[in-house]
Amino acid sequence: MAVRNVISTLTGNGEEIMGPDVLLYHYPGNDIMNGSLLTVESNHFCVLKSRGAILNVYETGQYQVDTPQHILVGAIQQAFYGGQSPWQYEAIYVNRAKLVIRAEGQALSREMAQLRYQVDYYIHVDSKDDALNVVQHMPYQGHFIKTSEVNTYAAPVLEQAINQICQVTPLEQINEKIHDITELVTAHLQDFLSTYGITLNNVKVLVAPADELMKKLISLRAFGLNEETAIRYYIAMIMAERGLLTAPNMISGTGFTIQGSSPLVDTGPLMAPPTPAR
Repeated sequence: MAVRNVISTLTGNGEEIMGPDVLLYHYPGNDIMNGSLLTVESNHFCVLKSRGAILNVYETGQYQVDTPQHILVGAIQQAFYGGQSPWQYEAIYVNRAKLVIRAEGQALSREMAQLRYQVDYYIHVDSKDDALNVVQHMPYQGHFIKTSEVNTYAAPVLEQAINQICQVTPLEQINEKIHDITELVTAHLQDFLSTYGITLNNVKVLVAPADELMKKLISLRAFGLNEETAIRYYIAMIMAERGLLTAPNMISGTGFTIQGSSPLVDTGPLMAPPTPAR
């Protein structure tokens, strides 16, 4: 009795190939024949192709590959391959689990200050028709489509949506616009991904100044300090980190004194131009 060939996404030692970073997996073997068993896990779809044509899309279960053949094709297969024609069928598995993708980039505020953004978005393939759209509309090289490749498509859409709001918003008000930015990113990204059969679940957006100095100054401004006072507090913090006793004087804006007298030297005479010799 012949042993049927089982096609699945498990390796020889039982490990799952389609991890959290894999959207699509093309079964690499050329051993899918009539009578083979296709195994489809609960979080996968499987698209079966024959010589480039899509035959069917399968959900969870195990299915036998059994399609009618023309008499001539069957005779050639029997004569040259002993009843087995390599690459007659291809199995393409699509991950239907929820996947998370992170995108990072830079934007500009209204003052042309550089911003850094981070977007985490969650996607999944919802139905058999969507799995078919993934196979038909998203090209792949090799045997995988990774989430990083999906991100390559989505990154320009994210950048455009974020800059659309950031470039008309003052730097200090960027965080107040996070809700608007998230809504705009969600709308643009869902419209874009839907053409590939991908459903967008939710989006999380973080935007912050790219310059560390600006981050600290904005944090000080959040305490109600004006620009000048925020800068003095920032310089005082740096002075305190370096152990300078004059850090409190920077905050108060007063000179440094010892027992009521200033230890500073008048540099006026030293900076005056030399008197020409007679």
